[in-house]
Amino acid sequence: MRETRRALEERLFRGTPLILDGATGTELERRGVATRLPLWSAGALDSHPELVRRIHADYAAAGVDVITANTFRTQRRTLARAGMAERAGELTRRAVELARSAAGERAWVFGSCPPLEDCYHPERVPDDAVLAREHAEHVDHLAEAGVDAILVETINTVREGRAALRAAREAGLPALASFVCWRGASLLSGEALAEAARTAADEGACAVLVNCLPPSNVAPCLDVLGAQPLPFGVYPNLGEPEDELGFRRSEELTPGAFADRTAQWAASGARLLGGCCGTTPAHLAALVRRCKELGQSS
Repeated sequence: MRETRRALEERLFRGTPLILDGATGTELERRGVATRLPLWSAGALDSHPELVRRIHADYAAAGVDVITANTFRTQRRTLARAGMAERAGELTRRAVELARSAAGERAWVFGSCPPLEDCYHPERVPDDAVLAREHAEHVDHLAEAGVDAILVETINTVREGRAALRAAREAGLPALASFVCWRGASLLSGEALAEAARTAADEGACAVLVNCLPPSNVAPCLDVLGAQPLPFGVYPNLGEPEDELGFRRSEELTPGAFADRTAQWAASGARLLGGCCGTTPAHLAALVRRCKELGQSS
């Protein structure tokens, strides 16, 4: 794991930005698979595992550096709502195996470690003891499945970010921390992104990011992220939260326009770029091409 962390950190400080993949849940929906809550994308691990692998493979073929396993909703808490709590370890392992099969030697495989409750409802975050216990279990499942790093993502409170990062550190895995900010440089809890970034650094994160935010809100976040010491990044959404499906896609940015926008963020110092809900392999292929062009012209 020390070698993985060293290689990852070297990549974060040198060369073109590290390119994460794009959406899985909304991509399943775009390809005709229902992604109803509470399981959202995790339901496809049973119903359409080959399609999950194909989506990962399409991102790998687009040239991304990271495939994020479909573990966004494989925690015991979420699965319990569908009567499947005992399958948390099994489904997490299956998700990582599918990602690894698609990634091959072309990309790292990160394990998604999201909020235990709803990404857009910080008031539902459990108490600290529950956060510590349940994030530790999920991270242990990811470690046992063999991920290269933990992507603590779409976090809406500082204390949940802290709990997930501590779980990753205790498991001996490198971790990246990503927070969701919808209005200005503030988490949905109202806490400052600057405070979240300090916490990420204190807890040993390799990088700090913002994700699942509208592209229009990236600029104020970049001002904050650029003032702190960790490598930083962005992977925005293209759409809006939705009660039944969890998220509804939008076609607001074409792949080319998306690549143009992310290139601006790279010019501002972003070392990690990718896409969240609503993005597709075509968006990420355009982003990869643009980053190569930037690298050749620098």
